[in-house]
Amino acid sequence: MRVLLIEDDPQVASYLLKALREATVVVDHAAEGREGLLLAAGADYDCLIVDRMLPGIDGLAIVRTLRASGNHTPVLILSALGEVDDRVQGLRAGGDDYLVKPFAFSELHARLEALLRRRASAAPVTRLTVADLDMDLLARRVSRAGREIQLQPREFGLLEYLMRHAGQVVTRTMLLENVWDYHFDPQTNVIDVHISRLRAKIDKDFGPPLLHTVRGAGYCLRAPD
Repeated sequence: MRVLLIEDDPQVASYLLKALREATVVVDHAAEGREGLLLAAGADYDCLIVDRMLPGIDGLAIVRTLRASGNHTPVLILSALGEVDDRVQGLRAGGDDYLVKPFAFSELHARLEALLRRRASAAPVTRLTVADLDMDLLARRVSRAGREIQLQPREFGLLEYLMRHAGQVVTRTMLLENVWDYHFDPQTNVIDVHISRLRAKIDKDFGPPLLHTVRGAGYCLRAPD
């Protein structure tokens, strides 16, 4: 396992470097954000351990920059900020896991191993299918029963989320947070409008309906029984 540690606290860095090397992990270290970003972008690491508060470029900016450039190396974010909103920000920035300081090395090591297992088993998904509804994520094309369906970008994102959670009831809150990036209910009918438009496009002129309203709960995209 080859790991890059981006940590500016000398005591934390020294502790982790010693413990990781004793665990037979090959580890490089950067003490500030710009150096860490350059190392992460220029070498092949199995995992990155990134402190959130860094001089130069903060940890979340490093993760966002890497993700925007197509770098999908697993990232474990370290931070003394442990509130729910802090953890959510870290994960939404592109982090794969979030560990609050102080921590036990045994937990950090176990989380690294879990990230590597997840990476090894995760094949990139390029196509989603529910019954005769097909979505090509690379070409950004949707078809049902072989007929192409034209969707607006927000409709595409909404359908992608529903297809990734096919067979599950998806709540308004889940859609607001994951498709619209709202962290509260703005008391808008935006979901109802887009669901109605989406239903008209993927169900109206086809066979059994796939998109269902679950009264009092949310929506479910599922194949016919």
